[in-house]
Amino acid sequence: MGMTDRLLGSGRTSDVFALDDTWVLRRYRDGTDATEEAAVMTYLSEHGYPVPPIRPAEPGAPRTDLVMGRLTGPTMAEAAMRGAITPEEAAVILARLLHTLHALPARLSTSPTDRVLHLDLHPENVILTPEGPVVIDWATAEEGPPGLDWAMSALILAEVAVSGRPEAAGSRTALATLLTDAAVDVRATANSHLAEARARRGANPTLGADEVRWLDAAVELVLE
Repeated sequence: MGMTDRLLGSGRTSDVFALDDTWVLRRYRDGTDATEEAAVMTYLSEHGYPVPPIRPAEPGAPRTDLVMGRLTGPTMAEAAMRGAITPEEAAVILARLLHTLHALPARLSTSPTDRVLHLDLHPENVILTPEGPVVIDWATAEEGPPGLDWAMSALILAEVAVSGRPEAAGSRTALATLLTDAAVDVRATANSHLAEARARRGANPTLGADEVRWLDAAVELVLE
């Protein structure tokens, strides 16, 4: 990066820098290799799914770096907090993005039931651009049963709903709508998607102590 590149923001594991008006560079601070994430995003883009455009890595570039198109617009969470969209509208968008994602064939798996899963699709990872919603942060993407993706999104909304944060009430409303629109009943005892989502969230090293404490209450809320 050059001396003129500026920090746009920092997440739990990475920093994003502006390269120019069109491109940004996201760099993992923890040494995570972004190569597979870039491959997933390229695959999804080729299938018409709304992801940021990515630029091939330059020779010698660190494997922690991913150069992406610069997006214009608020996150869905920001838009909901200021009343630009309702919690119900946010949930409908999330559900549509999950339905569309799971309609695509898996990139690598040969199992006919496996799909690309985001596994962290929530309002902070959707940018509402003038061209439509765009899904960011594919670091957790895997391939597997779509029910796990629905369960993970529901659990994350439920975590916020039981957190006592200002956005808790809106998240509770969004959760109800998402569960209504879900392609899979994540509350059914016949599958273990919610239990798997709970285990994965509990093992996530980036979650704070408060967030871990909310997990059991969040599971109970999803099951209501």
